[in-house]
Amino acid sequence: MTLRFAYNTNGAANHRLDDALELIAEAGYDGVALTLDIHHLDPFAEEWAREAERVASRLERLGLGSVIETGARFLLDPKHKHEPTLVTADATARARRVGFLKRAIDIGGILKSEAVSFWAGVPRPGIEPDAARAWLQEGLAEVVAYAAGQGVVPCLEPEPGMLIETLDDYADLAVPGLKLALDTGHCLVTGEREPAAAVAEFADRIGTVAIEDMARGVHVHLPFGAGDMDVPGVLAALEAIRFDKLICVELSRESHRADTMIPQALAYLRDCRRGGPDLPPLDTTLRETPVR
Repeated sequence: MTLRFAYNTNGAANHRLDDALELIAEAGYDGVALTLDIHHLDPFAEEWAREAERVASRLERLGLGSVIETGARFLLDPKHKHEPTLVTADATARARRVGFLKRAIDIGGILKSEAVSFWAGVPRPGIEPDAARAWLQEGLAEVVAYAAGQGVVPCLEPEPGMLIETLDDYADLAVPGLKLALDTGHCLVTGEREPAAAVAEFADRIGTVAIEDMARGVHVHLPFGAGDMDVPGVLAALEAIRFDKLICVELSRESHRADTMIPQALAYLRDCRRGGPDLPPLDTTLRETPVR
């Protein structure tokens, strides 16, 4: 089978959305992982629905599928990164996050996206774990029910350092209809499983996949060849389960060179499937100050 690849627009943050989509299509990707943000289909803009319709038409013309990502840093609060979340103590603030995820689902429906991906959040100091988990369950139930009504696949992504940071944390939630957004690099950060083993184990629950390179124990997204990821092994595992959804390249630190990284990343992935003899890093000047 032929694996399908997408590129995440959080790695093209210095480009206009239309320009980023053009680069992604020209490189030969099958889709885009669209991180909703202030400059990339702002979900809170007055004309958000009209813009979503316009982007949907553009994706169709370019032959790109899509996944909706919701990890923008300051979209909801300009002073606190990623806040509020599903585990924020203030109920009104949590409702803002739920409202945002519902809007993301609406946009996913307009774009006919394969999935909408989101995460739990980090409980603030002093919050009891049981309380945070109860808030999370409540928010997830509302979001999943809304997604079902819109015909959109909701996917939770375990994130290092968050309340749900491992695949076991995800499995323990047992929320019917909630699929897994598997970021293969995160397996190397938490050390819970080898990425290829995670693909095989959770095959029937995966709704979307992110791929990049990472060093073991370090949560920094790296270009392929710069970390410890067995990229050919992960791709072989995805082929083995006949994964036909988009596999999303997430290089969120690489916006400053997206023009070269977008095509080079796909070339690397294709070389992996051709069994290329040597797969050097895409760039040897990679160890910069981490940007997350």
